[in-house]
Amino acid sequence: MEIVLQLALIIVPAGAVMLTAIYFMRNATQNEVRSMQIQLKKERQEFFLPNRVDAYQRAILLMERIHPNSLVMRLNNPGLPAAAFQVKLLESIREEYEHNIAQQMFISLDAWNMVKKSKEETIKIINLAGRQMDATSMALDLAGKIFEITAEVGTLPTEITVDQLKKEVQSLF
Repeated sequence: MEIVLQLALIIVPAGAVMLTAIYFMRNATQNEVRSMQIQLKKERQEFFLPNRVDAYQRAILLMERIHPNSLVMRLNNPGLPAAAFQVKLLESIREEYEHNIAQQMFISLDAWNMVKKSKEETIKIINLAGRQMDATSMALDLAGKIFEITAEVGTLPTEITVDQLKKEVQSLF
């Protein structure tokens, strides 16, 4: 019995020391893992943040370039028939969109969906104006009708999208 008591007096403190060591080693390991995770996140952010900011800038530029008023002013050719001008406007929208389609990889899904919807709404505005032209209408007539429709609409989808994109990019900092 005395041997058991002596063994217990040796084993219990040794077990306590061992459990304490295991506890501290586990904590140290968890702290190292957390530290590594934080470091990896920081490195990812340092790598992706410039790309994300660039993507938001390009998406905003896309919205500005396909804004109906900007399109009309940039591509204006008064001597062109309205139907040809309409085609030119629609082609420009598609080219701008296709040129920037890879930006969706770096911006939020909601923001990209807004970009797509803005593009489609701009196409609808141009097509609506185009349907109101007759065979002899010129580009100037179509431009006037587009300006008229955009004035009636008020805040255009491209403007709403630009505001949202700006908010999202500001939230990155």
